[in-house]
Amino acid sequence: MSQENLQAVVSQVRRDIVRMVHAVNSGHPGGSLGCVEYLVSLYFKHMNHNAADFKMDGVGEDVFFLSNGHISPVMYSVLARAGYFDVSELATFRKLNTRLQGHPTTHEGLEGIRIASGSLGQGLSVALGAATAKKLNGDDSIVFTLHGDGELQEGQIWEAAMYASAKKVDNLIAAVDVNEKQIDGSTDDVLAMGSLRAKFEAFGWDVIDVEQGNDLDAIDTAISEAKGKLGNGKPVCLLLRTEMGNGVDFMMGTHKWHGVAPNDEQLASALAQNEETLGDY
Repeated sequence: MSQENLQAVVSQVRRDIVRMVHAVNSGHPGGSLGCVEYLVSLYFKHMNHNAADFKMDGVGEDVFFLSNGHISPVMYSVLARAGYFDVSELATFRKLNTRLQGHPTTHEGLEGIRIASGSLGQGLSVALGAATAKKLNGDDSIVFTLHGDGELQEGQIWEAAMYASAKKVDNLIAAVDVNEKQIDGSTDDVLAMGSLRAKFEAFGWDVIDVEQGNDLDAIDTAISEAKGKLGNGKPVCLLLRTEMGNGVDFMMGTHKWHGVAPNDEQLASALAQNEETLGDY
């Protein structure tokens, strides 16, 4: 898909996110908006996957695990727009007895979702299991993950990071959404982590800094570079320098939209800033 067409999808996904969260006055728009470009680029350009015939085992195709499951709005929108389930189902977000819960779950069989996530820190461990299984089975597909930078305050992440390099899990690309914000404020104020690049490199990973983590061209280049580093005995980490609330001016530059829904007037403003390109649900 061309970068122009990818940008059209990005605009539509932003609309989906704010509409979904507004409709139920609940959810996490800030981090969702910050990761739109990465997930759109992944699902519409870089991943080898089959939306029309989803299988939990993911044999013979690239698989993705969302570790910071609270940004489910962007995950659901991207999956629907990529053809995993009907776009109209986005209207059921966070409603009782539906498949699109606040944090992704597996018991209702939602296509595209392979793990329940939301308890932070667990996604990398799950991805390592999947990546190891692929290596054992001679499956040369790639395992992708996404994590929040605040999530890296969880100790299990670093146990998994240590394991990944020690066992040479080199079919894995883990991305970190480095927006430097979490629910209670800046990551530095809550629990400063120092240099994430230095940490991952010390744990034996190849690291790629993406200074423009909301730029499709920069993301495209970074994912291609990351793929080129696989198979050399090291997992790869992408540090995506993003803006929380990207694409909606009043949500950018603050942690306050981590888990707050827009009101009617704010929704109208957010939609006006993002053109409808594929049709709202």
